[in-house]
Amino acid sequence: MQSAGKALKEALLSAQDEACLTVGVYESAKVMTEDPDSVSFCVLAMDEEFECDIALQIHFTLIQSFCFDNDISIVRVSDVQRLAEIVGDKAEQLEDVHCVLITNPADSSWEDPALEKLHLFCEESRSLNDWVPEITLPER
Repeated sequence: MQSAGKALKEALLSAQDEACLTVGVYESAKVMTEDPDSVSFCVLAMDEEFECDIALQIHFTLIQSFCFDNDISIVRVSDVQRLAEIVGDKAEQLEDVHCVLITNPADSSWEDPALEKLHLFCEESRSLNDWVPEITLPER
């Protein structure tokens, strides 16, 4: 769904501007452990290169379970490189963008219409028994 992909890109960029983005499987697990109520949205990214990575699959299963148990919206993307381009800093090369979290700011004043669209998209997908819908990110 193209509009969901556009909304995801907008939400990621907005969260990055607000310093509400956590990138990386281990960094995300740490946030989920230390402050689970702060997590608003989860993106899991997988491509063919990592399909056979059993450790990553186990992490994904645990992250998905956490998200389901805590009513956190979760989506998959299949283009890890494109996700890295969106959330990465030009100066640094991101190695692990397999999990990206959007968290709520401490003052809770940040509201993002794109994030709301994504929550609705996930809710509609769950009603169709698609618990972790896949979103295609827009091209540059």
